[in-house]
Amino acid sequence: MIRVCLTGVESTGKTTLAPRLAATFGGVVVAEYGRTWAEAHGTAFSAADLRAIAAGHLAARQASEATRPRLIVEDTDIVTTGAWAEMLFGTPDPALEAIPATADLYLTLEPDVPWIDDGTRLFGSDDRRAAFGTCLAAGFARRGIAPVAIGGGWAARQAAAEAVIAARFGIG
Repeated sequence: MIRVCLTGVESTGKTTLAPRLAATFGGVVVAEYGRTWAEAHGTAFSAADLRAIAAGHLAARQASEATRPRLIVEDTDIVTTGAWAEMLFGTPDPALEAIPATADLYLTLEPDVPWIDDGTRLFGSDDRRAAFGTCLAAGFARRGIAPVAIGGGWAARQAAAEAVIAARFGIG
């Protein structure tokens, strides 16, 4: 089973791209649990909320793994949740940092597309997007992960992501 995780700042196409990649490669999607949480509880996140989001995402991933798909495409994971903690509270959360990041491939979607407010997003300005990107990069660095950057327009993102996955795992 292959696990690919889409990461990046808000409004970079992760939620749109995940099901497209899953369809291309015959996989399943683990949806962004943070979005589900925010839609139900709002966006005034506490550290406990982010820990609950991490637990909810992990449970969803484990449920997907139990079905033994060829590929799982995760719309974010613990690295992104950890970046939220650092962005909101100014420092990494040790509880989140202790959760392993275990995807086989991380694709970071670049913030070179317009930000769109969907009611769950907080970091729309260029400065806030850049700050969140810095938190995300720091989280990857602390974990020794080298994500692959994916940018460009929507079609270019999908084509690049498909090419990276196909080349990395020999699937298509």
